[in-house]
Amino acid sequence: MNSIQTARLPLHQRLLRKAERVLGPAGIFFKGFVKHPVMVGAIVPSSRRTIERVLSKVDWEACDLFVEYGPGVGTFCRPVLDKMRRDARLIVIDTNPDFIRYLSRTIGDSRFVAVHGSASEVEAIIRAHGFEHADYVLSGLPFTTLPEGVGPAIMAATHRVLRPGGAFLVYQYTARARELMGRYFPRIDKGYEPINVPPCVISWGWKD
Repeated sequence: MNSIQTARLPLHQRLLRKAERVLGPAGIFFKGFVKHPVMVGAIVPSSRRTIERVLSKVDWEACDLFVEYGPGVGTFCRPVLDKMRRDARLIVIDTNPDFIRYLSRTIGDSRFVAVHGSASEVEAIIRAHGFEHADYVLSGLPFTTLPEGVGPAIMAATHRVLRPGGAFLVYQYTARARELMGRYFPRIDKGYEPINVPPCVISWGWKD
């Protein structure tokens, strides 16, 4: 888009583009929050301590496929890739095309695939990439504010797609999503990370 076309955009769109240019990944994340607040759920990416805490229960040697819902600007993607085996795969799924374009452009790792789609379609998405099951699924989606029926559909699809012994890693800003999670994952380990904006509630749902 050239400067003349940019100047014709509404003021709020021009401000979002300026934030994206000036702030880099943080600007893109902020733009995503403004455009889709119900789906993003937070105004800033997770802290380093939250990332390490959420990923602390993953057995990386036993992980062939790691899936993430709502990767945003890749806050978790790079730490996951750093920990994964060289022959493992990371598939991320997001409904926001801005995030998918950004990740596809900035993460040049052959183990990484960014898919524009819904988390409820996870089974079809991983099959399209040669997998029948995932070992771990990570989500920061705001389950308590998703449109009616979407949260249960994602939970059910996630339970089906996980292998026995796999886990659903969920980080939220309240504990309310655990009630929904408990319908599909009877065994849930609970955690909390105060060094985050806002403080983060963590749940690891295991498929026995």
